[in-house]
Amino acid sequence: MFWFDAVLLGILEGLTEFLPVSSTGHLILLGAWLGHESEAAKTLDIVIQLGAVLAVVVYFRARLADTLRGVLRRDPESLRLAFAVVIGFIPAAVVGLLFHKAIKAHLFGPGPVAVALIAGGVLMIAVEAVRSRRQDPGDPRLEDITPRRAAAIGFAQCFALWPGASRSMTTIVGGQLSGLSTAAAAEFSFLLAIPTLGAATVFDLAKNGRALLDAPGGPTALAVGLAVSFAVALLVIAVFLRYLKRYGLAPFGWYRIALGALVLWLWLASRAAPTADGAAAVAPGPQADAAATALRRE
Repeated sequence: MFWFDAVLLGILEGLTEFLPVSSTGHLILLGAWLGHESEAAKTLDIVIQLGAVLAVVVYFRARLADTLRGVLRRDPESLRLAFAVVIGFIPAAVVGLLFHKAIKAHLFGPGPVAVALIAGGVLMIAVEAVRSRRQDPGDPRLEDITPRRAAAIGFAQCFALWPGASRSMTTIVGGQLSGLSTAAAAEFSFLLAIPTLGAATVFDLAKNGRALLDAPGGPTALAVGLAVSFAVALLVIAVFLRYLKRYGLAPFGWYRIALGALVLWLWLASRAAPTADGAAAVAPGPQADAAATALRRE
């Protein structure tokens, strides 16, 4: 395992984790290009998210500290925000635990990722267009998140279990549809990342961390990847929040559609490529294709 791979993964994770473009989808594509097939490399792809989680904690440290103090004082607004994060976390945690193996077996591949990228891009553009016509920016404060809104965002986050859908996209759009402003929905999405990504990282680290730590260069790759993803994600959070207030989500939607179309075209072309004897290759069944691609990610 090369430290340079860890740098690339860290940069990509930091750039895409909080943008509504799907970090998982991008990491699947990069992992396939890098030829990541070992258990150590697959574990690094997931555990590297911890750097992005730490970036959220650092960026929102003041708000998190205020919320924690408010919870201890039983301040109503702090309790409501903390409760909202818990409510938003539960649906995806339950669905992820129940369908983890099925998701890995059938959805971790270029084809499903491309479909999710395109569908998510169309959804983002449509939601932005409707909100623009209604001229309704939504409620601007995190304190405006009610339990009902938190539940709606939590169920929306379940769709992010499909690689390529994007956790940021589903939670931000879910927040918009529930009546929040884009900026408030994005801030809540960042806070929701702490338990969601933290739990996923700890789960995979406990299950497969030994393979990463025992691999030649594994500890170094882990340290480098975490440091790079932390630094890049910290910068992205600050820039992204300012960007959203001016431009919204539509540009990311067009990017998703373009990338998804390119990936889908390349994927279909590779499945129809002629074999050595000149005959067209027979596309493998969904089980065989998913098994092969899943090895690149989990």
